[in-house]
Amino acid sequence: MMYGDEITMNDKKSFVTKPLGIALLACLCCFLWGSATPAIKIGYEWFGVGADDIASRILFAGVRFVIAGILTAIFGSIIAGKPLFPQKSSWGMVCKLGLIQTVFQYIFFYMGLAYTTGVKSAIINGSQTFIAILMACLIFKYEKLTVKKFIGCLIGFAGVIVINFDPSGLTGGFTFKGEGAILIAAIAYALSSALVKKYSQKENPVVLSGYQFVFGGIIMTICGFAMGGQLSGWGFKSVLLLVYLALISSVAYSVWGILLKHNPVGKVAVYSFTNPIFSVLLSFVFLHESSNFGLELVIALALVCAGIYLVNRVNE
Repeated sequence: MMYGDEITMNDKKSFVTKPLGIALLACLCCFLWGSATPAIKIGYEWFGVGADDIASRILFAGVRFVIAGILTAIFGSIIAGKPLFPQKSSWGMVCKLGLIQTVFQYIFFYMGLAYTTGVKSAIINGSQTFIAILMACLIFKYEKLTVKKFIGCLIGFAGVIVINFDPSGLTGGFTFKGEGAILIAAIAYALSSALVKKYSQKENPVVLSGYQFVFGGIIMTICGFAMGGQLSGWGFKSVLLLVYLALISSVAYSVWGILLKHNPVGKVAVYSFTNPIFSVLLSFVFLHESSNFGLELVIALALVCAGIYLVNRVNE
């Protein structure tokens, strides 16, 4: 696995800049994030976290991210052969990322889940890839927004809608504490992607990932406790699951940060459209959830692949 600044742009054919390398590593990240969906559901059951217990969910996520940050720093230091710490000038970047990428994104997401349907949440949250690419093009000016790229985003987002579509879950209106909170979480993700691209030019992306997790995780843990959250059912099996969830964040965000550092945001972010595909597949395998596992999955996968192809074509 590749960590840190040992990956350079001296060789333009570097693995992390080749189409195949980007595809494999980005899909690895999305596969790991997709596996988090069934793993978190199992974790809620094992740790006694109720469906409406927002405080305990925030606490659970906070503990997970603190462990993820510690593991990232340890593994990165071992591979680098020296302890990895942020530069003095980087602490501000670490704190901003921790607040946006970890605290705001997940707290607003959990808040929104309590006041809207799972279908709406999945579709609105799926827009984060679209928002990330638009933000990179229109606000941060990292790249140009072309017609083909815009169409590719729309097609990829259509795949997200197909895999999550359920008319019964689309009832009701739009509220700030429900759909609005999910949208804020999606914007937070998009903003964090753009900031990782910017900050990783000045600091090791693995350092940014690890320490922002620790900072954000501590804040979420404190918030969860203060709101009355609690976790029960501690044991070898449940701790092992928690460590796996931490490793998901540790590995996926570190590799994602490396990809963002060396490639256009759109070329990497578009692969996030595969998250719900992996989520449905793995939920079917581990939770035996058969919803949308059939023609919808095939159509969604075709749309997502078409969107990825279009966005990558315009970046070549």
